[in-house]
Amino acid sequence: MRTAVVSAIGVMLMLSACAKPPSQTRNACAIFEQRDGLFNNWRSAAQKAEREYGVPVPILMATIYTESSFRATARPPRKKLLGFIPWKRQSSAYGYSQALDGTWERYQRETGRWGARRTDFGDAMQFIGWYHRESASKTGIPLNDPYKLYLAYHSGQAGYLRGAYKNRPEALNGAKRFTSITYTYASQLKQCPD
Repeated sequence: MRTAVVSAIGVMLMLSACAKPPSQTRNACAIFEQRDGLFNNWRSAAQKAEREYGVPVPILMATIYTESSFRATARPPRKKLLGFIPWKRQSSAYGYSQALDGTWERYQRETGRWGARRTDFGDAMQFIGWYHRESASKTGIPLNDPYKLYLAYHSGQAGYLRGAYKNRPEALNGAKRFTSITYTYASQLKQCPD
């Protein structure tokens, strides 16, 4: 009985540690080191998405860094009614990937991954790989062009083709940050211990 209680407490502590974002989100090696364990393996999840969709791991990781800062339950802030009453959220974006409800449902429908959750890192990696691959297919963006892939992720593929991002400083600044962290991650990943 005592062993079961200790085991249950240990599992709960490990799962609560997984709910918190990694402490060093600008260091890809540290992220993988902190999240590669018995119950999850972020490095394997990222590599699996890269193999399946052809999107480099640094771009996959940079997407989560830019969208949610590695917070599993991230959401956009609520608007304020009369300046102080919490109101509706700006969008339905949720989870690691900040996927919108409709886009997530389309992903599940097209891939058959009905059990996928936006709060699961591996599922988010698969979604991001799928979405970037869709962007490449629909817009002609190369899978190794972080700047343009981010603009298509932020504005949507149709929005990217219309140039919706051109007058949106948050999109252009986000694309610059995204590109910078992609190259940082790429450099770090070459030096990570296996």
